[in-house]
Amino acid sequence: MGAILEAKGVSAWYGLIQAVTEVDLQVEQGGVTALLGANGAGKTTTLRALCNMVRRSGTTTFDGVDISRRSTEDIVRMGVAHVPEGRGTFVALTVEENLKLAFHTRRDRAAAMRDMDLVFDYFPRLKERIRQQAGTLSGGEQQMLAIARALMLAPRLMLLDEPSFGLAPLIVQEIFRILRQINRDAKVSMLIVEQNAALALELADQVYLLETGSVVTSGPSDMVRNDEALRKAYLGY
Repeated sequence: MGAILEAKGVSAWYGLIQAVTEVDLQVEQGGVTALLGANGAGKTTTLRALCNMVRRSGTTTFDGVDISRRSTEDIVRMGVAHVPEGRGTFVALTVEENLKLAFHTRRDRAAAMRDMDLVFDYFPRLKERIRQQAGTLSGGEQQMLAIARALMLAPRLMLLDEPSFGLAPLIVQEIFRILRQINRDAKVSMLIVEQNAALALELADQVYLLETGSVVTSGPSDMVRNDEALRKAYLGY
């Protein structure tokens, strides 16, 4: 199938501080890639650099097109949806209003309405709360809404930053089950940053381990899952 996303020599800065150094990574078409490492390893910054949300250098291609100098809005329009850490929902808007924000970037209104039905198939809990203000939802429901909003953009690639953060284990299991379903049924490729490494390794087929802004090793997720020394050194379990 080949890679849908490829990063070569990507570095990123916050002001004068370099947070990511010469990262090479790729996400296969229809695949799930996990980006793992300790806190402060540069995982979130890498995701932001791929969307050109921070100062960066290096080359990023999406589906064979160089997006290194494209605006973040352009990258979204091309089919890359970013689900940021902290969920990023509009708390004063209802569930429905949050989802309909995607209509601004969609040319085909009928297709967008169909996608809304599909989103409610994945997240029936959101349908029950369609008129509820997003700020009154539980943390798990807000995370579901953040993923649902990204799906409304009809993405071919989703960048997910810490989808399990601050959530109860049962809710986390449910969200990861839905992500697996989205990947399998809708063929959406995923690049996932996640502190719960064991869960991410179950979902992903490829993994990159990051330490202080650089890739230290990469390969099939089974390789990391079965290598206790590697897990203990970089993932702490």
